[in-house]
Amino acid sequence: MYSAVNTIWILVGAALVFFMQAGFALCEAGFTRSKNTGNIIMKNLMDFSIGTPVFWIIGFGLMFGGASGLIGGLDLFSLGDYSAILPAGVPFFAYFIFQTVFCATAATIVSGSMAERTKFSSYCIYSLVLSAVVYPISGHWIWGGGWLSELGFHDFAGSTAVHMVGGVAALVGAKILGPRIGKYGKDGKPRAILGHSIALGALGVFILWFCWFGFNGASTVSMTGDSNIFAAGSIFFNTNLSAAFAALCTMVFTWVRYGKPDVAMSLNGALAGLVAITAGCDMVSPVGAAIIGLCAGIVLPLSVELFDKVLKIDDPVGAISVHGVCGVMGTLMVGLFATDGGLFYGGGASFLGIQCIGVVAVIGWVAVIMTIAFQLIKHTVGLRVSPAEELDGLDIHEHGLPSAYPDFVMATTMTAVEDGMVELPEAPPMPAPNHAHIDAAVPVQVVTEPSRVAASDVKLTKVTIICNQARFEDLKAAMNSIGVSGMTVTQVLGCGIQKGRTEYYRGIALSMNLLPKIQVDVVVCKVPVSEVVETARRTLYTGNIGDGKIFVYDVENVIKIRTGEQGMEAMQGAE
Repeated sequence: MYSAVNTIWILVGAALVFFMQAGFALCEAGFTRSKNTGNIIMKNLMDFSIGTPVFWIIGFGLMFGGASGLIGGLDLFSLGDYSAILPAGVPFFAYFIFQTVFCATAATIVSGSMAERTKFSSYCIYSLVLSAVVYPISGHWIWGGGWLSELGFHDFAGSTAVHMVGGVAALVGAKILGPRIGKYGKDGKPRAILGHSIALGALGVFILWFCWFGFNGASTVSMTGDSNIFAAGSIFFNTNLSAAFAALCTMVFTWVRYGKPDVAMSLNGALAGLVAITAGCDMVSPVGAAIIGLCAGIVLPLSVELFDKVLKIDDPVGAISVHGVCGVMGTLMVGLFATDGGLFYGGGASFLGIQCIGVVAVIGWVAVIMTIAFQLIKHTVGLRVSPAEELDGLDIHEHGLPSAYPDFVMATTMTAVEDGMVELPEAPPMPAPNHAHIDAAVPVQVVTEPSRVAASDVKLTKVTIICNQARFEDLKAAMNSIGVSGMTVTQVLGCGIQKGRTEYYRGIALSMNLLPKIQVDVVVCKVPVSEVVETARRTLYTGNIGDGKIFVYDVENVIKIRTGEQGMEAMQGAE
């Protein structure tokens, strides 16, 4: 007899775990440069699209198709009898899709660590290997009745089976690939390469946090019986608690360490707490969940610094630390904080020892197989794009996508392709202007006002004012008050004697040599230049370095396009 409640519970959980692909895609895209956004999206799409048929054809059988301790069975297209492993009241295909989305999650973790420099075809081959062989076999050990399961290893929803598998594969891939161009200077010190959209990254993190309730909660695979109902509520609570404590801890840690709370690191801190609690969310108390989150919040930034500064492994989004390191930590901490058998609850060290054995075994399996796979890919089809392709961005070379944000790209008649520059067809020439109709279309009447006496310094003068963005509205009001209403305003970057300032991005010192400023250009003829300069100085002055500068230039001539008037006459109506 099928249970509607249990079936709906698993299907809703599967849908939430599937939606994690959107979270990973946005998170990775936001924390990398815009020239690779399309490539990031495509890789996340392919992780699921490749993983689904591969897991159906071979992966599910290797994971659940036998009672052997090491491997399931070769059951092409999953046609065997799996009734023995199905949860109570859950039909086969409901359970199958639930397992499929977990497999795809493990594969997509690697995308961020290998971002911005990996051949798309090579990444697809990697994704196939992990979904077909690597994840199913270690998954059999843990969830399919394999030797770790028989030993008593506990990983409720996948800190090791999913996240650590992806994290270790990411570590191997990033190490073999090498760092991005420009990541390390000649002195070996890392340079911060900022992601292009913290908003996209944050949206991805919140989507993942939301979906994690399905990832962990639906792993009960049942909502019948008081025990399962209570367990689901407890799992939801522990999952949320760990993420919140981890984010808070990372924020405070980076605030103390770098002088300001690091936004990107704090977002990753929340994910670190989610990964860490996944293994033991069903066995720990709220206090244990909070402690696990706090530990993840400290381990995460230290791990990011270790890989960036010491091991020189370039991980653009921190996936190795979030999923690999915190997956290990969370799995081991089950042996400490499990209320039934944990070391801190009088259970002795045996449970902790079993957790250690499981972690080491899975790390060894994934590291060996993925090293072989990546090396084979590297020495056959190639793993990394050329330097020119990397500098231009993978979007254009790997997918023929000039930009993921075409509305923000200036149209030109030239475009970059793999072999150089190719000239596009010229746009048709604009028709010659019909000057005979200008006056008819826009009537113009030039009126000379003898009563308006010019200032003593009647000449055309351009005054350029560089100032802080926050002071622009005050400056505009001050200019209007003295009769200067025409101005051109530009957002610019620059620095003077400030020589920038040092900030931190994901633990790496970032010299902000170019600071955001406003450039205001005005051309005056009747308003005395001295009055413009003095008004601007009085308005912008604070006495601090960075107030700005004023540049004064002679202007040879001004021509009004609409009327053809020149000189002072062209300025009438502007002041």
